[in-house]
Amino acid sequence: MALLEVKNLKTHFKTPDGIVKAVDGVSFTVDEGETLGIVGESGSGKSVTAMSLMQLNPVPPCFYPEGEILFEGRNLLEASEREMQKIRGDDMAMIFQDPMTSLNPVFTVGDQIMEAVRVHQKVSKKEARDKAIEVLRDVGIANPEKRVDEYPHQYSGGMRQRAMIAMALSCNPKILLADEPTTALDVTIQAQILELMVGLQEKYGTAIIMITHDLGVVAQLADKIMVMYGGRAVETGPTDDVFYDPLMPYSWSLIRSIPRLDKAGEVRLLPIKGSPPSLIFLPKGCNFAPRCPFVKDECHEIDPGLEEKRPGHRAACILSVEEIEENKHRIDAELGVEQA
Repeated sequence: MALLEVKNLKTHFKTPDGIVKAVDGVSFTVDEGETLGIVGESGSGKSVTAMSLMQLNPVPPCFYPEGEILFEGRNLLEASEREMQKIRGDDMAMIFQDPMTSLNPVFTVGDQIMEAVRVHQKVSKKEARDKAIEVLRDVGIANPEKRVDEYPHQYSGGMRQRAMIAMALSCNPKILLADEPTTALDVTIQAQILELMVGLQEKYGTAIIMITHDLGVVAQLADKIMVMYGGRAVETGPTDDVFYDPLMPYSWSLIRSIPRLDKAGEVRLLPIKGSPPSLIFLPKGCNFAPRCPFVKDECHEIDPGLEEKRPGHRAACILSVEEIEENKHRIDAELGVEQA
C-alpha cells in the first residue's frame, strides 16, 4: 500500500464570479522515501493540491465535491480539525515558498521549532531545545547553539529557508511537502538547498512532494513527475521519461521554453503563447488547445483524460505517440534546428 494515495481529488472555491475549479480530478501516489515532482505554470493548481493534502485551505470558500486523500489508508478529507492538528507537523510537514512571511518575526527561530516538537512529542523544554539545535545543525546552520536564540530577521534568505526545513523535519515527518522551496533564493543557494534536501531524505527516509515551476529542479530530485495544467494532471511518469521524451504538448512546450546550457546556441527557446485558462470558465475540449502548437480541430471538442501512452507513462492528449513525435520534428525543422 502506498504511503499516500490521492484519488480524483477536486478542490473548488465558491466566489462571486462562480466556482473556481482549482484542482479538478487529480490522482497520484507517493511511496515511502520517494520523491514526486509536481510542475506547471502559476495558477495550474500545484499549491492548492499541497494545501488540500494538509487541509489548510479555508472552508468556506473551499469545498471538496469529490475525491479521497488516503494517508496510510485513512481518508484525510473525513478527518476532524483536531485529528488534522495531530497529523500536521508530525506525519506530514510543509516548507512554504517564502520563509520570511512563514516565520513569526517576534519569536526566535528556536522557539518556533521547539513549539512543534513539544506539541507532538510531549518532551521537556530542554529536550525540545536540544532537538532544535540538532536539526539546525543537520540543515547546515553554523554555530546552532547561538543561532537557535536569534530571530528570523537575523538570518539571511538562505538561512531562513534552512530554518524552515529544520522546522519541518523536527518531528521526523513521513511526508515533506516543499512548495517552491528555492524560488526566492539565488542559484548558488538553490543548489545548496536541493543538495541538503537529498541528504536529509537519505538520513530520515522522508517522502518528498516537490512543487515547482522549474523542471530543472525536479529533474535533479524527483523519481517521478506529475505535470499540471488548468487544475488537472496532464502528464505523469518516471522523471527521465517525462523530462527527455514528453508525450503531452504542454510538457514539451514547458521544456522548450527554458534555456539549457548543454544546448546553448543550438536550440531556440519557444515561448508558450497566450495565458493559462480561467479556472471558472474553462475552454471546451482540451484546456491547452488554445495555446497548443500541435492542435487539431478535434482538440476543441474532445476533453482527453490521462491515457497510458507507454508503460508507466501517461498523458492527456488525443494525439498518438507517432503524431506527437512528428509534430516535434516538424516544429524543429521549421526553426532549422536539430531536435533537443
